[in-house]
Amino acid sequence: MPGKDLAAVVGRGLIRRRELSILVVCVAAGIYFAATGSGFTSTENYHTIAQFVAPWIIIGAGEVMLLICGQIDLSAGFVFTLTPFILTSFTDDGMPLLLAIICAVLVSSLVGVVNGLIHTVFNLASFIVTLGMAFFLEGMSLIASDAQPEAAPASGWVAHAFGLSRWSELIWALVIVAVMQALLTTTRFGVNTQAVGSNPTGSAESGIRINRIKIVNFALCSGLAGLGGILDGIRVGSFDPTNGGNETMFLAVASAVIGGTALLGGSGTILGALLGALLLGIVYDGFNLTGVNANAFDVVLGIAIIAAMLLNVYLGKLRGRVGR
Repeated sequence: MPGKDLAAVVGRGLIRRRELSILVVCVAAGIYFAATGSGFTSTENYHTIAQFVAPWIIIGAGEVMLLICGQIDLSAGFVFTLTPFILTSFTDDGMPLLLAIICAVLVSSLVGVVNGLIHTVFNLASFIVTLGMAFFLEGMSLIASDAQPEAAPASGWVAHAFGLSRWSELIWALVIVAVMQALLTTTRFGVNTQAVGSNPTGSAESGIRINRIKIVNFALCSGLAGLGGILDGIRVGSFDPTNGGNETMFLAVASAVIGGTALLGGSGTILGALLGALLLGIVYDGFNLTGVNANAFDVVLGIAIIAAMLLNVYLGKLRGRVGR
């Protein structure tokens, strides 16, 4: 029957494309809060959700690449915090804003290079390396800012392009997702990243320079975190040493995991991280509109991460059966 055939096609699509399952959950959550929360479907509320999710998407895109190759960066949230103050140090010396942004992002990428080198040269777990780097960067942020917020650039086309315009931060996030998804799925670097995460020994024996792949991905993650910090700070209008940190990093990682990226490496999707962040943003915003205690968000987040991992394992087995 046509109805059963359509259901079978949709079912196979949900199994093969891990993004589709989280998309269905996003749509269902949006419909629920639109029906129960006053003002959910307004343009202003959509902008509020965009403000929530854009930093998680940007950092999450870098975390996906690291998770796929079997690593993680716990310092990304503090790169997010520190980079705006690196930017102000450049502009205070008279550097043009656009050049200062480029240099600040390059400096943030160097943090990732250092993480990658320590991990690969000394064979230390990335969890430990980036945990130590997180504490170091947190202290540097407080020293660089004297523990006080600083005014962000508030005029000129560069400031408008890098966060001051109403939707610019979300546009940057979507562009980054498109570029990183293409990098992951259509380039040799992306294929090698997946190979390193799924079979590092075999990758090394086949000639893939696994250490170089890891270091580049660490640099990408830190660079994106730095750019995200600049965009978010300019949007808000100030650079705050308490912004970002562990909360932003964990929400970015949660977005990646909920979106279908395996914590053990070998598989993942940038588009899934976008949808994972969107789901978290919808839930967080929906709770606020419906008057649910904000503390309950952490409960839902914990359940969502565990459920996402269980679902990923189950769908992985189904994909294997469908493939055969």
